[in-house]
Amino acid sequence: MFYWLLKRVLVGPALWLFFRPHVEGLENLPVDGPVILASNHLSFSDSFFLPLVVPRHTTFMAKSEYFETPGLKGRLTAWFFRNVGATPVDRSGGRASEAALRTGLRVLGGGQIFGIYPEGTRSPDGRLYRGRTGVARLALEARVPVIPVAMIDTEKVQPPGQVIPKPGRIGIRIGKPLDFSRYYGLETDRFVLRSVTDEIMYELMKLSGQEYVDIYASSVKGRMAAAAAAHARAAA
Repeated sequence: MFYWLLKRVLVGPALWLFFRPHVEGLENLPVDGPVILASNHLSFSDSFFLPLVVPRHTTFMAKSEYFETPGLKGRLTAWFFRNVGATPVDRSGGRASEAALRTGLRVLGGGQIFGIYPEGTRSPDGRLYRGRTGVARLALEARVPVIPVAMIDTEKVQPPGQVIPKPGRIGIRIGKPLDFSRYYGLETDRFVLRSVTDEIMYELMKLSGQEYVDIYASSVKGRMAAAAAAHARAAA
């Protein structure tokens, strides 16, 4: 109920007014049934704009830090994500990743749309990075199609570190459903998972026009953080 109130009354109209989303490929979304939306990830605001244009309720994964940050801002953020139906994901791997997978399977098992960012984190520089294979495993275990979605220019209206987006035009391109039924039953084969993931990322690259980098975005962010720390120590 709160999801639809936000979308149609409290937040949605303002987003349409100030950001004038240009949407392509809306006809590729099925009117019912389970499906995975696999999107590139340029900005914090991606999780606002994509559900805004999708007619059906969409459940997105959100990093667990959004639910655990202390202070007033942290509590408000957690309250918002819980009430729009977002599900926390612990990106440390292992049992945490397994729990996130089970959550996705539960959402899809209920015939709903589940949104995921295969890169696992926001792009640090606007390029498209190597996808994590969780999206492939989820698609094969749930036996559902994957629809690639490209967010366009969202990093320009809300760059990393900027709390409030600035008005501007953003775009959303929705690709045709990808059918991976030829791989059903092979969800434990790591080579199959990588092949499926790479096919999804290739479609995202074509839709978004981004330069593709075959390394994980988290690795790049780690190097950038280490370099910044070293620079700060040298300047001290």
